[in-house]
Amino acid sequence: MWKQLWKKWTLDKPAAFGDLLWEVFVVQLAAFLDRLTLRQVIAFIPVVILVLAYSHSIPIPPELMLVGDVLAYIDIYSAILLVGLMSRVTTVLFALKQAAAVIAGLASNLFAGLQRLDFRHRREGGARRQKKAASRTGNDDEPAVAYGLAWA
Repeated sequence: MWKQLWKKWTLDKPAAFGDLLWEVFVVQLAAFLDRLTLRQVIAFIPVVILVLAYSHSIPIPPELMLVGDVLAYIDIYSAILLVGLMSRVTTVLFALKQAAAVIAGLASNLFAGLQRLDFRHRREGGARRQKKAASRTGNDDEPAVAYGLAWA
């Protein structure tokens, strides 16, 4: 009985206490630092300055107390800057979308015109030719190279 009690209080309890300390000071602290962001650190700086101001007997100048306000203004400014950048990106993406639509339309018109000028499939020899209209007999213009495009 004394050996079990001795083993429990000299080995098991200190080992359990060491495991508890390892869990709290290493594992949970590492998990907290993984979740910590720069914004949270910046938001915590005024709290540290306030604690230092009240815990010391040496007075802290008011300029140092206003650092917290400046950091809050920087946070608001960064949010406004991000919104402005997102609106600019949206505008650029809209312009790119319109340019892509115009290019796709020109490509489809070009493809339709090239299909009309297909020289690989000629007419059969027995096919009758259509007569041209009387108003188009004197036209000396060349045919268009691509449908939908005009040459000056």
